Amino acid sequence: MSDNPSPKVFQRAFVFRLGRIVLLVSLLLAVTYAVVAAIYATKTIFKVKMNYAVVLEKLGGKREAVTAVGWHVRLPLFTRIEQEVTLMNQVMHLGGRTEPMRIISNENVALWTSALLTYRIRDLKTWAIENLDPMTLLQGDYDGIVKDALQSEPLNDLISNRAQVKEKIFKELKSLPINEGGPTLEQKYGIEIVSFVLKETRFGDKLVEASEEKKRRELIAEAENYAADQEASRIKKLYAAYLEGIKSLQQGVGRSDGTTDTVLLEFLAQQKWAAAYEKNQTGQNTVVIQNTATSPAITLPLPAIKQPETEVEQVKKQ
Repeated sequence: MSDNPSPKVFQRAFVFRLGRIVLLVSLLLAVTYAVVAAIYATKTIFKVKMNYAVVLEKLGGKREAVTAVGWHVRLPLFTRIEQEVTLMNQVMHLGGRTEPMRIISNENVALWTSALLTYRIRDLKTWAIENLDPMTLLQGDYDGIVKDALQSEPLNDLISNRAQVKEKIFKELKSLPINEGGPTLEQKYGIEIVSFVLKETRFGDKLVEASEEKKRRELIAEAENYAADQEASRIKKLYAAYLEGIKSLQQGVGRSDGTTDTVLLEFLAQQKWAAAYEKNQTGQNTVVIQNTATSPAITLPLPAIKQPETEVEQVKKQ
């Protein structure tokens, strides 16, 4: 009976010892994780990725660029990571936004346009150390150059010759000084202008509606002018035929001394009003007949009959 309690006590002590060991190991792991997390959060140990760089600021105020790819260690109290810079191709929108912005063309016409600049940082010292907040500075200079270039172009070129305008602005961004005698964008910020694209150039909605209305009115006016020309041509032809008919009628029934001209004209006028009366019999209460000094002739005068010559006329001819 004295040997039975010993295994139970041994087992209980073993379990307690094992529990303490597990608890101690867990505590060590938690402390280690907390220390590593704190170190990582404070970036005492930091990593430089490929095509990236880190700018360190030291306690004395000196700034240093770290470009070597891999893990690096810094003093936590005497240095701090100022910024992380990407060395890959980056984009910058006109006006700092993807939506089109409003500009005024050379003819004082409002246009909506959007553009995209692609650049790459080549000189990290110039970009990150010589310029405070280089993104904001570059955005302002870029917007100013592009707006000046767009607003100096004629309206037709901005709409129909966008390729030439784009190439012209690209050359100005790469080589044109920001101010006379000053640096270019590439020199000022240590970057390389890779490409420039005009994404959109269009009129405003109200101007488009006004242009469409103007085109519609021009088409209507052109159609009306064409119809008027056709009507004038038709009237001209009718008038020529009318004159030809009168001339033939006068030659057939008129006299050489012109005594039948007045009677002939009165007859033609009467025929004109009679034709107008026949065409407007319905819905008409009053008929207007041309007022003449004498009653118009209803029939044409007889053609002139050649009278025999008298003896006196025969003597005169001889």
